[in-house]
Amino acid sequence: MTAPASPLVDGILSEDQWFEDLPKIGPDDHFIDVVRELSIFFVDEITLPYTFEQFRTTGAGNKLRNLVDYLVINTKNKVIISALLTLKWHFSTLESDDPRINASRANACEIVAWRFLSRLSERDAVDYCLYEIPPVLDSQSTATSLADIAAPSERTSLLPRFQSSGRNDAILTRPGSSRRGELEEAVHSLGSLSQNPSGNKKRSSKDPTKSFIGLTGLEIAVVSDSKKFLSQALIQKIVTGIWRGDIQFWENLNENTVKIPQFYSRARSDKYARLRVPKYIKLFEFLFFSTFLFLYYTVLMERDMYRIYPSEIFLYIWFAAFAYDEFSEFIGAGTMVYSVDIWNGFDTIIILIGAAFMVTRAIGLINHDDNTINTAFDILSLEALFMVPRLCSLLSLLPYFATIIPCLKAMMKDFVKFMVLVGIIQVGFLTTFSLLARETFTMREMSWTLTKIFFGSSSLGFDIMHQIDPRLGPPLMLIYICMTNILLITSLVCVMRESFSRIFANAREEHLYVYSVYVLEASTSNSLTHFYPPLNLVPLFFIRPLRLFLPARSLRRARILVLKLSHLPIVYFIWVLEHLPWRKYKSGEDLFSSELPETTRILIESIKAKEAKAKANRGPLSYFHDQDISRVHSDNFHGTSPSPGKDNSSSLLSARDRSFRSKQHVEDLSLVKEREKELEEKVADLSVQIAKLTALIMKSQAQSKS
Repeated sequence: MTAPASPLVDGILSEDQWFEDLPKIGPDDHFIDVVRELSIFFVDEITLPYTFEQFRTTGAGNKLRNLVDYLVINTKNKVIISALLTLKWHFSTLESDDPRINASRANACEIVAWRFLSRLSERDAVDYCLYEIPPVLDSQSTATSLADIAAPSERTSLLPRFQSSGRNDAILTRPGSSRRGELEEAVHSLGSLSQNPSGNKKRSSKDPTKSFIGLTGLEIAVVSDSKKFLSQALIQKIVTGIWRGDIQFWENLNENTVKIPQFYSRARSDKYARLRVPKYIKLFEFLFFSTFLFLYYTVLMERDMYRIYPSEIFLYIWFAAFAYDEFSEFIGAGTMVYSVDIWNGFDTIIILIGAAFMVTRAIGLINHDDNTINTAFDILSLEALFMVPRLCSLLSLLPYFATIIPCLKAMMKDFVKFMVLVGIIQVGFLTTFSLLARETFTMREMSWTLTKIFFGSSSLGFDIMHQIDPRLGPPLMLIYICMTNILLITSLVCVMRESFSRIFANAREEHLYVYSVYVLEASTSNSLTHFYPPLNLVPLFFIRPLRLFLPARSLRRARILVLKLSHLPIVYFIWVLEHLPWRKYKSGEDLFSSELPETTRILIESIKAKEAKAKANRGPLSYFHDQDISRVHSDNFHGTSPSPGKDNSSSLLSARDRSFRSKQHVEDLSLVKEREKELEEKVADLSVQIAKLTALIMKSQAQSKS
């Protein structure tokens, strides 16, 4: 580990034991070193379970506030956000020890991450969030291996030592489409690595940190479910900047372009790079679905049995383009992130129904079978159940619908789980009633009758209970009606209500999380070219086969040329939109301030004032005293000891006096710090009590007025 470069408070606080407990992170330390230092701090300092709100509002969060202040002043390493969010995931998935303490540590990592960003300028926050973890160099090595602890616990090694051989080659050859899948694999590897007892002092054969190379803090936040981090105003401003194109990842469109996050500039940026802006991708997706739905209605209205009109041919082309675009998105996103968006489920069903229609239609035309052709059009009519809501998916960007959709998704999951219990009970009663009434009712008739009773037709059960069996029919039917219409239905309503209330309380976080996932998936791909459907079929049929003959650079140049020729009208339309009169700014950098927040400026000024006061009050004896102490700290840091043959008798103070004054000074500082912490905790508790009292007074006033 290297010491922080030129810290502002290094000279003042070198003797304070409180700052000695904080992690020492240098500006050039690699991701693995930063993760190790931070994990040691959180394990040592957080030993009791606390909730997220307790960390924010009570004295339990004092250590986190101190850590944030220290990191803001001393740390210039841009992997700090990625390291904190990785630790958040690690503690969340750790099953050993007390899960409440691990959850507290996970919350602490998330709080420190967004508080640290809130103390930076907005431009610096963009750099930290979008900074990609760099590859480890051959000259870099970690001081100690993280796989030296045998028993799996919260101290279990999170990351093994880096293996630099072959790292750069792996980065260059890694396809962009597998990037999200590699991230998911790496995150799961981190959780499983800490649970593996057989990894004692053995380096993992597969380095799980390898997949983190080239990933940003925002991407790790999405996969680690850091929803509170993503819902912060500053983070959402960055995500919105990516959504609008104020922050872009590709400045030019040529074979030598390198992906770098940067602010958009009209003067420098390539016009074709605006095709990667998520806002425009969503806009043209809406236009594509509008034409898709128009072709769909046209084909259903024509409904010719043995002739294929041009509208039906275009419908097949739209189906193919939509399926290929969805497949590309699935490969690039990965299963876990792809399943987050509820609309992706609609897309999958649309593709399956379209494939069933085309196959059935082809079979009917080949065999000249009218029934098969009618069945094909009946299958196609089912598309409206999913295409119409999918066309209106833009409404999910509005606050109201964005709040309702996550609630409906959670209620649907609970409903499916509850229906498993209902199905088990239903099969049991169906078997019993069918056997008792085998002379009167068939299995199908009894099944349909019980379904009607389940959905409220209780009188039907009382009418047929004597026909089922004169002795067992009435009591069994009474039990069935009570269980279904009273017990099961009431329980289902309670489960759905609880599910709605639980998600509705955090609906804003859920919406912003899904919104962030979509924005990042649409903008941070490693692929340079992005073709809009149905134009995405052009490279599929005319460029992809050339991979067998052309080198990678020539193939990339060909894709860029085809993109520029095919998307010229779209780029011109985007250019017109961006040159409307009310778009006055010319650079995305104008929207992000470079000024530090007021709290950070006050912190820096107070530290500078303390430094000036310490220098002003420092006499000759204190000068030599500080030099001796700093020399001792330096020797301890570098692992050296004083030379035994060196004569130290010429010192102005004896070793005993220096030791006495040093210990007394440290004890005084410790007492002052403990007193300050006690006062801060009392003030925080008093603030909470005042807030509760104010709420009670306001509630009583409201009741008296009503």
